[in-house]
Amino acid sequence: MALVRLDVRFDSLDALAQYAHVNQVVVSIIDADTIVALGSLHDQLTSPIGAWLELSENYSAQMAARDVATLSWLVPLDTVVVSGPSAEASAQVLEALLTNDEVNFTNGVATLVGAYNRPAPPNPIAVWSWDGSVLRGGDEVLRVASSESSDLGDATTYR
Repeated sequence: MALVRLDVRFDSLDALAQYAHVNQVVVSIIDADTIVALGSLHDQLTSPIGAWLELSENYSAQMAARDVATLSWLVPLDTVVVSGPSAEASAQVLEALLTNDEVNFTNGVATLVGAYNRPAPPNPIAVWSWDGSVLRGGDEVLRVASSESSDLGDATTYR
């Protein structure tokens, strides 16, 4: 399996929408909020797309889960990658919160008791974590295989 991350600028969103029709990518908007920018493409995206989110002390996995669930109702979102401190534990929290079920969960970054994040996404979303050296999704581990730049942005392929 391969996953391609594409770092693009906000002023390239129209080109991104066209590119995403023929290429499966996980997108990071480098000069704007990725969730808001992808949401603005709701009338242009018909093919699945992914979002790469940088978590921090000010943007937790719980907040990302809320944003991802909302975005999934606007665009055909199928993949989310979280990076930042404790990325793997944060990905577990995000994954747990992308259901209609009550969440009772604890790990190194969160304790959730009786938590809900409804409505759940309309389709399953693969959740990955990036720790700076490997990309993890379930039992699968990917590493940087190649990088290239284009007019659209910088692409990194993980295999």
